Amino acid sequence: MNFHAQERIAVFIDGANLHASARPLGFEIDYRKLLEIFANSGRLVRAFHYSTLYEVEDHSRLRPLVDWLEYNGYTAVTKPAKEFTVAMGNRRIKGNTDIEIAIDMIEMARKLDHVVLFSGDRDFRHLAEAVQRGGARVSVVSTPRSSPPMVADELRRQAGAFIELMELAPWITRETRPSEARILRIPTDLTAD
Repeated sequence: MNFHAQERIAVFIDGANLHASARPLGFEIDYRKLLEIFANSGRLVRAFHYSTLYEVEDHSRLRPLVDWLEYNGYTAVTKPAKEFTVAMGNRRIKGNTDIEIAIDMIEMARKLDHVVLFSGDRDFRHLAEAVQRGGARVSVVSTPRSSPPMVADELRRQAGAFIELMELAPWITRETRPSEARILRIPTDLTAD
């Protein structure tokens, strides 16, 4: 990664996109480690994490993560998902945080030297271009290695630097706890001859 010790950095994480990128690659994100990498790469001004909450009976599966992020150095931006009915009575759930990411990035860009965007969404190409016109460098973190590829070619070309998510994996992978990992059990009745 090409970072400078004195540059002001902000990290913008499209939570759903990052999760969808890491899962097929076979790892989970350790957000503490991720934050440390960028804090040690320059002057980290802020780290944002954006997610849509699907509220079911006043509880969301993401709520514990959002709470942890807020207590551990992130600015967690959430938005409730909207449920609606389409033709033929089918129910759909819609929610994304693209607008929130765009507004926060534009507002912060003039105070930054380097913007790091964890998303591969092609909708962010013009946003990256606008931030670059303002003088900040833009790095995009995503992967073309998943199926389907999670980064749009347009965004990848626009970014000043592209960081392959799989190359970051050794430094940002969440370690599984013994209770979460499969434990290899060796039968005790086997004896060596």
